[in-house]
Amino acid sequence: MSAGPSRRARIVGTGLIGTSVGLALRAAGWQVSLQDPSPTAALLARDLGAGELDDLPPDVVVVAAPPDVAAQVVTKQLERWPDAVVTDVASVKGVVADGVRARGGDLSRYVGSHPMAGRERSGAVAARPDLFEGRAWVVVPTPASSDEAVERVVALARAARGEVVQLSAADHDAAVATVSHLPQVMATLTAARLRDQAEDAVGLAGQGLRDVTRIAASDPLLWTQILAGNAAGVRDVLRGVQDDLAVTVQALDQLARGEDARGARAVLAGLLDDGNRGRALVPGKHGGAPTTYEVVTVVVPDEPGALGRLFAAMGEADINLEDLHLEHAVGHPVALAEVSVLPAVADRLRDHLGSAGWRIH
Repeated sequence: MSAGPSRRARIVGTGLIGTSVGLALRAAGWQVSLQDPSPTAALLARDLGAGELDDLPPDVVVVAAPPDVAAQVVTKQLERWPDAVVTDVASVKGVVADGVRARGGDLSRYVGSHPMAGRERSGAVAARPDLFEGRAWVVVPTPASSDEAVERVVALARAARGEVVQLSAADHDAAVATVSHLPQVMATLTAARLRDQAEDAVGLAGQGLRDVTRIAASDPLLWTQILAGNAAGVRDVLRGVQDDLAVTVQALDQLARGEDARGARAVLAGLLDDGNRGRALVPGKHGGAPTTYEVVTVVVPDEPGALGRLFAAMGEADINLEDLHLEHAVGHPVALAEVSVLPAVADRLRDHLGSAGWRIH
């Protein structure tokens, strides 16, 4: 490997993540080459502006391939580009590093990584240059990774505007088992229960169900590979959930039988309180400490420009929108916009919007 800053990248795999990496690096002034097993996918990524279809020698190769083939692709890229550092962006790291090692790949030039970002939609058409902005990008060196190799991957992650976090493969896989893979399983299992419900019952769904099941729309094939690649870690976390579910069912069973079970109520309250405490640990806006906001609920017509007018009205009042949730009303062409603002300005916002003709709930 030659010294000097990395500015040339090769993206192998032009799906959502690979194309987004290309777009982000191009925006940062990098030279990007594209490669994909599908010529159509590669051409689409090129047309979207993610890079060019050339064979210029790269400083860094980014393998954006599914977990079950990532090690194979990494090894081939290490062989093809002997002066390049190779990273992959698969969401499991231990199995990829083990696979590269088993294939005799040069581990001094391999550094795993995992940008903690994604979307429910897949493919290059869903790619965005700002997908990684402000999101954790985990850099996972092997014990054999050279300092220069790590520096190149860190530089790439920062060029894509990710927030670099360095972990071992074991620590990474244990963490994502809880913060990424468990939520996917729970969302999927919750959504699967809807199949047994009548259409009228599902029609009662509110924002809570939509929030919980949002990621259940993810690619089943990809997630089968992810779960298989981190099977032990996800299994261990699910066993803890299984224990909590058993306690919950037992308490509900006592209450359903009409028993005077104050202990059962205490069990449920304790579980719910544990959930409150866990939720409070999730980072808040911009990754900072969680902040308490006040919600102002505004009725918004389901028509072009309505949200824009609401945002403009907030701007006129010099009030910052901290967060926003939309819930569409059943049977009516309106939505409820739950606008989160700092508590100190909530009453002023209600007064301003009310005087401007908005209906406040």
